[in-house]
Amino acid sequence: MRFYFAPLEGISGYIYRNAYHTYFGEIDKYFIPFIMPNQFGHLSSKEKNDILPEHNEGMAAVPQILTNSADDFIRTARKLKTYGYREVNLNLGCPSRTVVTKGRGSGFLAFPDKLDHFLEEIFSAADIRISIKTRIGKESPEEFDHLLEIYQKYPLAELIIHPRLQTDIYKNTPDWEVFGRAIGSCGCNICYNGDIFSVQDYRRFEEAFPDVGCVMLGRGILSNPGLVCEIKNHTPLEKSTLKAFHDRIYVDYQKVLSGDRTILFKMKELWFYMAPLFTNYEKYAKKIRKSEKLTVYEKAVEALFGEQEIA
Repeated sequence: MRFYFAPLEGISGYIYRNAYHTYFGEIDKYFIPFIMPNQFGHLSSKEKNDILPEHNEGMAAVPQILTNSADDFIRTARKLKTYGYREVNLNLGCPSRTVVTKGRGSGFLAFPDKLDHFLEEIFSAADIRISIKTRIGKESPEEFDHLLEIYQKYPLAELIIHPRLQTDIYKNTPDWEVFGRAIGSCGCNICYNGDIFSVQDYRRFEEAFPDVGCVMLGRGILSNPGLVCEIKNHTPLEKSTLKAFHDRIYVDYQKVLSGDRTILFKMKELWFYMAPLFTNYEKYAKKIRKSEKLTVYEKAVEALFGEQEIA
């Protein structure tokens, strides 16, 4: 089984990825959170930092592009190739309202004819491998059959399927029945994404789909950075490793961000996912959430690691 790290906007940037790769690893591909091309064709400083080769050393990284403009996609893909990338990923999965209302991400799925024309243009012009991360439709699972017919027309490097609708956001249960219809229907590799938060979740998926050789994890890794190691090596998460992982991220954010509030915003995002790893975590999580100074935050984190155990 191959394991991919999902692109999580605002969280899984190069600082998180490098810390994760150092302390956990076991990931076959890291997908870089989406680049949103602009009319000038320039990368923002944040986007550039995320894709710089020196910020992705030793890992197989794939940049993701979020757009419904073929010209913008092609221009961005060519620029990424100059940085040494050989694959880019098209985001057709983001369910965010601000993205969807502009017909991007999973909002693009509501316009299959436009999507078909878009894919025809980018595959005709781009001299780089293109994979797609998709949902199964915008409002109805019946949409996916037609979307799958469209995807089958093009030489996709890979099709990563999150079997939810855009309207589901992250609610409801991934539709395994619809996902199963894609297996054997595409001439490319199929990768599954959605709601694998534990070893038990993974085993259930593996039993249901023994022929699928690739899984993408996102929130599952944020909630338990040691999850892939547990699945592959049967090694439980060590508190000392999690502490070192946290400290690396915390120190690195202080090197590139200024102001307690900005740094704490990034760290609190991580604790939203990680806090439930610990026994009796609630009061510590509250102190972390309410901290406004780095010194207060550090005391709360030290107390959590010192007084509680991995659940």
